[in-house]
Amino acid sequence: MSRSNPTQSVRRLTVAQALVQFLSAQYTERDGARHRLIAGTWGIFGHGNVAGLGQALLEAGEDTMPFHQGRNEQAMVHAAVGYARRRNRLSTQAVTTSIGPGATNLVTGAALATINRLPVLLLPGDYFAAHPADPLLQQLEHSVEADVSVNDTLRPVSRYFDRITRPEMLIPSALNAIRVLSDPAETGAVTLALPQDVQAEAHDWPEEFFAERVWRVRRPVPDPVELAEAVRAVRAAERPLIVAGGGVRHSEAEGALKALADATGIPVASTQAGKGSLRHDHPADLGGIGHTGTAVCDAVARTADLVIGVGTRYSDFTTASHTLFQRPGVRFVNLNITAFDAHKLAARTLVADARTGLEALAEGLSGHRVSEAYEAEYRAGKERWERVVEAAYRAEDENAVPTQTQVLGALDSVVGDDDVVINAAGSLPGDLHKLWRARSPHQYHLEYGYSCMGYEIPAGIGVQQAAPGAPVWSLVGDGTYLMMPTEIVTAVQEGLPVNLVLIRNHGYASIGGLSEETGGERFGTAYRYRSADGTFTGAPLPVDLAGNAASLGMDVLRAKTVRELRDALATARASDRPTCVYVETDPAPAAPPAEAWWDVPVAEVASREAARAARERYDRQAAGRRHHL
Repeated sequence: MSRSNPTQSVRRLTVAQALVQFLSAQYTERDGARHRLIAGTWGIFGHGNVAGLGQALLEAGEDTMPFHQGRNEQAMVHAAVGYARRRNRLSTQAVTTSIGPGATNLVTGAALATINRLPVLLLPGDYFAAHPADPLLQQLEHSVEADVSVNDTLRPVSRYFDRITRPEMLIPSALNAIRVLSDPAETGAVTLALPQDVQAEAHDWPEEFFAERVWRVRRPVPDPVELAEAVRAVRAAERPLIVAGGGVRHSEAEGALKALADATGIPVASTQAGKGSLRHDHPADLGGIGHTGTAVCDAVARTADLVIGVGTRYSDFTTASHTLFQRPGVRFVNLNITAFDAHKLAARTLVADARTGLEALAEGLSGHRVSEAYEAEYRAGKERWERVVEAAYRAEDENAVPTQTQVLGALDSVVGDDDVVINAAGSLPGDLHKLWRARSPHQYHLEYGYSCMGYEIPAGIGVQQAAPGAPVWSLVGDGTYLMMPTEIVTAVQEGLPVNLVLIRNHGYASIGGLSEETGGERFGTAYRYRSADGTFTGAPLPVDLAGNAASLGMDVLRAKTVRELRDALATARASDRPTCVYVETDPAPAAPPAEAWWDVPVAEVASREAARAARERYDRQAAGRRHHL
């Protein structure tokens, strides 16, 4: 049993109780606005946390630490991440689990958070620190490393990790955890593994540990030398292009981006995370870039002589697997809060906050504007693409079964500026990136860093918690729905009117198309009975996903035609209950084809003709890859 300095004012609490009290007093502050950093805790209890953190949360009460009951540990992380993204990383939630499978279920959510640079605090239970009896229920035994537990799987997907094996370890570790969560250059998943005996152990804690702390979220300004070089590069460029990534939104730099585009006429492309940084109808907004980009955006990218990346990671979808930026001598200027991302593609770096960096660029570029010919060119391309969007959205027959793009068109006709559209995986991200008309910075909520099936429904809950009153739409196909429908129960329990648009297309539509393109002949991608030859090519499975959603407590509206779909979407938006709009779509391709390549290696040797033909196409495309040095 530990004792603190007897002259110091102390409070005797368990480790779990102390952690809850500490977390309740942590705040972030940016631009003079204060935000509670840990706004609530999600939990599923088992023997590894029920008597520790479970008891501590009960004792603290809802005013000190709001508690949310989840159904799946991975989904709880997704909900917290959705919350954090909607709050621009200034506020997030914690997630507590038991030991064993509850803890390892966190790994996928943690990877998603860290890859997307979004904060979430993970508090898994862990084995007894004192080893009174081994092995415990659900304990992984290791013959040469007795201090290893399944929680070590969280190390590579966490930005900070510690195992609290003594009460006094909590103080420095908790402070480090909050430091990382609140730092825009460091943030991601943070894990504090909590042995179940230590959670319940009492300790005399200094009162100062529970004092309110405000963690100021920095807006670092550009280095003057880097800024001067960036300004010279932009002034010298004939065909500059801005690539707006998620950092624009996290920094709330949309206004600064618009001001720069207005003043200079430099066109703006957007990644999945950055879409919505400019309104869709801004004359400089060219829409999505890369493999799922628009025709006008990718055409401009191929001929750009300077690419200005703002808050982007330059994933392979953005760069079309390093085949997109094809102009000889093309150069890059990267504005990013992390030097790690700023140095990508051998760029001139501008390591700074997105807003302060854009404002500094705008000041340095005062009086500069791209040529009238360049503006006229990309604006004409934007007009042509808008006609493509209209054609994809339009239904010639209102009584016909809708295509997937017509589903998006129907939703587009219903939503307002405050609606939030959430998606992560399948064929929808490509259609949305090409076609969606983002009306506000928060409307387009695509998780495409990890593209995790199952993110959409729990993330919808997190967004609804972060922005009460905003209509939220979680868009899923049947493959994604079957991965993780469990949090429908949570939405019903909490009275959160999340709208679910459930598109039935009988399998993994996106991967089916990719399989066909790469010579896999759609093997194993359809939800069908086995045929006599053993393949899954029989009749569609008689699965009633709408009935399943209803059984979990949702109101369900079934739509068979374009007209019925539009009416159902309007009804769902007006409802104050969780509502599912279910529609089976016409499987015929309706979206515009990809305007840029994505590198998915194809079998170099094969006996089947489809694979041999796919390899020939692959070799032709791969020849366009280049290193930007």
